Amino acid sequence: MAELAARTTAIPGLLVLALPVHGDARGWFKEAWQREKMTALGLPDFGPVQSNISYNASRGATRGIHAEPWDKLVTVATGSVFGAWVDLRKGETFGATVSVEIGPDTAVFVPRGVGNSYQALEDGTAYTYLVNDHWRPGITYPALALDDPDAAIDWPIPLTEAEISAKDQANPRLGEVTPFAADPPSIVVLGAGGQVGQVLLRALPGAKGVTRAELDLTSPQALAEYDWSSVDVVINAAAMTAVDAAETPQGRREAWAANATGPAALAALAVEHDLTLVHFSSDYVFDGTAEVHDEGEGVAPLGVYGQSKAAGDLAVTVAPRHYVLRTSWVIGEGGNFVSTMARLAREGVSPRVVDDQVGRLSFADDLAGAVAHLLNVGAPYGVYGCTCSGEPMSWADIAREVFVASGRSADDVTGVSTAEYTAGASTPVSPRPARSTLSLERLEATGWQARDQREALAAYLRD
Repeated sequence: MAELAARTTAIPGLLVLALPVHGDARGWFKEAWQREKMTALGLPDFGPVQSNISYNASRGATRGIHAEPWDKLVTVATGSVFGAWVDLRKGETFGATVSVEIGPDTAVFVPRGVGNSYQALEDGTAYTYLVNDHWRPGITYPALALDDPDAAIDWPIPLTEAEISAKDQANPRLGEVTPFAADPPSIVVLGAGGQVGQVLLRALPGAKGVTRAELDLTSPQALAEYDWSSVDVVINAAAMTAVDAAETPQGRREAWAANATGPAALAALAVEHDLTLVHFSSDYVFDGTAEVHDEGEGVAPLGVYGQSKAAGDLAVTVAPRHYVLRTSWVIGEGGNFVSTMARLAREGVSPRVVDDQVGRLSFADDLAGAVAHLLNVGAPYGVYGCTCSGEPMSWADIAREVFVASGRSADDVTGVSTAEYTAGASTPVSPRPARSTLSLERLEATGWQARDQREALAAYLRD
């Protein structure tokens, strides 16, 4: 009995698997799809959603050549087939051909866009295939003539003796085929009116922006009624970010609805509709006791906002394909700490600014760029710290940088402790992590180069 093994072919992504078949006097048994073992051999974790069986009553029945827009894993249940594949994808290997005889001890993984055809070598042959998209009426895809001279497939049973459908007899020659080109992923950005959502739409041409008025993340009914059928990626840039207001009774409910319950519902939808889910988190999920917070550190939020964000983080990880980007001190369009300090500098004000909270800035443009990068390179799913790089600074340090760039003296900014700054506050104040520096090692290992925060700050002020 052969061991489970996989080999590559002349068509990139087309893999041939040797399957162990366990037999005795009763017949045989095999594992036609074994996710853990097969993905370890290099088979993509392609997420099948439909199982099909093709029964061929007579030897010589021939189907194809069709290049469907989904991946498939093909094997034989009874009998044997001759399989032939032609790469109909746009690229250097367009027209490359591979053929293999498939019995119960063989399976073939066929990437989308590769034309596939099967000829039954025995009466009563049945082959099965798993696919990772649902068939639907009206779908079109490239096809190729079975007798195309450029593909030059050596059919075991001459096509003149084979049973072929009228449709397959009318398929075009290779020179007439429009190469298969996968559609770019359909991306929906929730919270498109926010400072991060706006730049995400610029960084991801073709993405659809959805505002809260159009889709309320806190409404289970609205989420259920939204049409997710054609969506591939959903980016959740919506959140309740009023940190101090979250400490009030009303704010607590709003924070948990937007930051925890909503993301949990999105994660469930991602599972149901096979979506990639991108979600933004916060340094507030940590208690700030570590000098640098990495992705493996357990969450330990201090306040309601951090608690709701931590709950959202955990919920999102239920989605098999998820990216959680933890950020800190986000600066984008509209009102923010840097623009406020620049205004105070212009107006001649000398502010008191907290100097015992330390971290790094995260500019909205960089966050959007990092999301686009992770999606484009197919980075491993999971949690990533995502901020600027460089030496951590306090809020007071950043304010001084802004004042100097505005022509004021750094001495015009007075550093105070968090306790001093919040003493006597008339409204609730959320506890803040004292250290908000996030590790960037995992993100940079994907090829992303984070900007130094001082350089990024200077560029932001110039703009």
